[in-house]
Amino acid sequence: MRTSRLEAFSDGVLAIIITIMVLELKVPEGHTFADLRHTAGKALLSYVLSFVYVGIYWNNHHHMFQLVRQVSGGVLWANLGLLFWLSLLPFTTAWMDETDYARTPVVIYGVNLLAAALAYFVLQRVIIHGQGPESQLRQAVGRDLKGKLSPLFYSAGILSALFVSTHDRLGVVLAIGCYVLVALSWIVPDRRIDRAVRDFGSPD
Repeated sequence: MRTSRLEAFSDGVLAIIITIMVLELKVPEGHTFADLRHTAGKALLSYVLSFVYVGIYWNNHHHMFQLVRQVSGGVLWANLGLLFWLSLLPFTTAWMDETDYARTPVVIYGVNLLAAALAYFVLQRVIIHGQGPESQLRQAVGRDLKGKLSPLFYSAGILSALFVSTHDRLGVVLAIGCYVLVALSWIVPDRRIDRAVRDFGSPD
């Protein structure tokens, strides 16, 4: 099976996820910046963070499938696993915002991010396994340092929210900081797959 249908379906799901998230934003009753800050201030920041994450996954997903020739049943299910966890982002984002970044919603948001990262790793490994020991994708990702460090930062954020200064908001602030840091690290363009496409050529 060619990759075009999988990519088109994934693009559609990610577009719907972004649409659902933006619909959660409330329109200010007034017309000043103060009204905007009061009505949608934190919600807008939460939306931006989650939008960036969805954009990162869309970007990496698109680049990864430039080095994929055929899609197996295992790849289809692994891709659905990734989309499942990403589809929960509108829910966990809204819960975190509506509770004013309470500890439990921040933890669940981190678990959502961690699960999506692990699902992407599984998808990557299934593709590499199917392509064999000379996989172009495996050569492109190499040691995948960022991919391995990201779950550690998510875990650090989750643990911070759970156990650091539970009587105040320090743990929550540290957790959000970890989530933002990972997002910033992935915004920086990753040239590995671009180089691989130039070296090996995109699959026909």
